[in-house]
Amino acid sequence: MATTPFAPLRIGVLLPTREQAIQGSFAASPLLDFARRAEELGFDSLWAGDSLTARARLDPLVVLSAAGAVTSRVTLGTAALTPALRHPLIGSNMLAALDHVCQGRLVLGLGAGFPMPETEAEFEAVGASFTGRVGRLDEITRIWRTAWRSGDEGEPTEFAGRYWQATDLDRLPRPCTPGGPPLWLAGADTPKVLERVARHYDGWLPFLPSSEAYGRASARIAELAAEAGRPPGAIVPALYATVTVGDDEAAARAELEHYIEHYYGRSLEAMSTIQAYSWGSAQACADWLAEYVRAGARHLVVRIGSLDPEPQLKALAEALPALRELS
Repeated sequence: MATTPFAPLRIGVLLPTREQAIQGSFAASPLLDFARRAEELGFDSLWAGDSLTARARLDPLVVLSAAGAVTSRVTLGTAALTPALRHPLIGSNMLAALDHVCQGRLVLGLGAGFPMPETEAEFEAVGASFTGRVGRLDEITRIWRTAWRSGDEGEPTEFAGRYWQATDLDRLPRPCTPGGPPLWLAGADTPKVLERVARHYDGWLPFLPSSEAYGRASARIAELAAEAGRPPGAIVPALYATVTVGDDEAAARAELEHYIEHYYGRSLEAMSTIQAYSWGSAQACADWLAEYVRAGARHLVVRIGSLDPEPQLKALAEALPALRELS
């Protein structure tokens, strides 16, 4: 999954697991139809979010496993997985299995946990510590990588960290992808996040509301990565963005506001200060995304801001070829 400064742009779409749950449905069939349709329309990747109780939905690893069985080309990813909700060794095993099911098409966007009271309660429900969650996330990724390489010549079979210790890691199944699937950090543009991305991760998946801020942060990651001795293109600059497509701009905004209120229980105005949102015609949304592409984004993860996203899928797909030309 490495990229170069001139790598072709890849564009993915989020599977509507949360959108279904908001409306009281947990049916898998519509999700698989959505996955097939997105691949047919030319999207490059399919993504699923993760939450147990804070923003409940079907488990992303199970959903992506099913999506992998009904698709053949698209990358499958988590946007974003919260590793702390699962024991690290169980997580390692599940992800290795999923990577085999989708034959190495897996990318893992990872988050430490959204800073909201609902997320803190979710951690408490499974016995996970919300305090220190950032350090725990980084340690979990180290356990995974150790397990996924364990058994290779010279690689350790044990792990001793601040939060977890493990032995016999070579007994765990290893992924289809040598060394394991790419790990992207879903985070903002704080200095500590950028440093962690540059040193430890294979990609950066923010949802910054400003393309200017995105460009500055992306450039800084490249600088820090070079200082850390990582080769050019070792880190994929991605973006998580929400768009609501509609020729009537006012109606599209109203639909997005309705969506955000039901998704987060907060207003669009409040969420727009921390996340990237656009609404209007498909071309207008594509033009807005183009600002991030010019700022360096090379993999767009698009969430359609509607409780009924499928009708917008085709219109969005038709506006994407011009975006790809920018890269």
